[in-house]
Amino acid sequence: MDKQMNYGSDYKFIPATSIGSGMGIQILPDLFCYTIQIVNILLVGNPETGDFVLVDAGMPESAAEIISVVEERFGRNSRPKAIILTHGHFDHVGGIIELVNQWDVPVYAHQLEMPFLTGQKSYPDPDPTVEGGMVAKMSPLFPNEPIDLGNNVETLPADGTVPHMPGFKWIHTPGHAPGHVSLFREKDGALIAGDAFVTVKQEYLYKVFTQELEISGPPRYLTTDWQAAKESVIKLEALRPSVAVTGHGLPLSGELLTSSLKKLVNEFDQIAVPDYGKYIDKNTH
Repeated sequence: MDKQMNYGSDYKFIPATSIGSGMGIQILPDLFCYTIQIVNILLVGNPETGDFVLVDAGMPESAAEIISVVEERFGRNSRPKAIILTHGHFDHVGGIIELVNQWDVPVYAHQLEMPFLTGQKSYPDPDPTVEGGMVAKMSPLFPNEPIDLGNNVETLPADGTVPHMPGFKWIHTPGHAPGHVSLFREKDGALIAGDAFVTVKQEYLYKVFTQELEISGPPRYLTTDWQAAKESVIKLEALRPSVAVTGHGLPLSGELLTSSLKKLVNEFDQIAVPDYGKYIDKNTH
């Protein structure tokens, strides 16, 4: 085990929460979503077999809570086969180093996320000027330096399969982050969307706190490529998912998911793209 892992020097606990914090929802027999403060983690696998993976790693300083959720669902001292990252933003990798140290399991992410996960490169700065509410204004406080997982992180297989997640394929859904991926299982239409789209307007403190259900594009203050973000949503809508779990907000399913995604595709520029902000190029819309 390579012990030379570290978080960026700006890594810290972020005091943000929602009424969903600490709640878990079983969406399918092998799909369990749990909310840590304002972000969702997923446990994929059937508790009866004990084989499972963790998708995303929560907020900073959340490792102990994640371990306790895992053990409650899968039994004492259980550990996932792997950790799959939809992308490397601070609220999706917050507990990862402690989890890797505790479990000694591999981490997988898209090739384009590697610089942000091996200490080479920071993400572009969050945009506090973006149209949106209080969370957007707070975004400069969020950790943005790369974490370094050393040789504990591996690239997702080029053939689209997801290690230890039979039936799932990863789909490159950039825009919010260069190597953002979503995970899709064709046989039952289960979609793990990450932050390609979310079901709460993540920029607004009130909406984040109340988790008011409202389909939206990716969180605005960290999204730098709106054209790619739009194409990613179009790609996911074309899969006709039957249930979707997003990085922020409540799961959606059935007709509500179908109609919401269609609306998001048709009105992406109005719903998702901010009217102003430093990553907005009006020529692309």
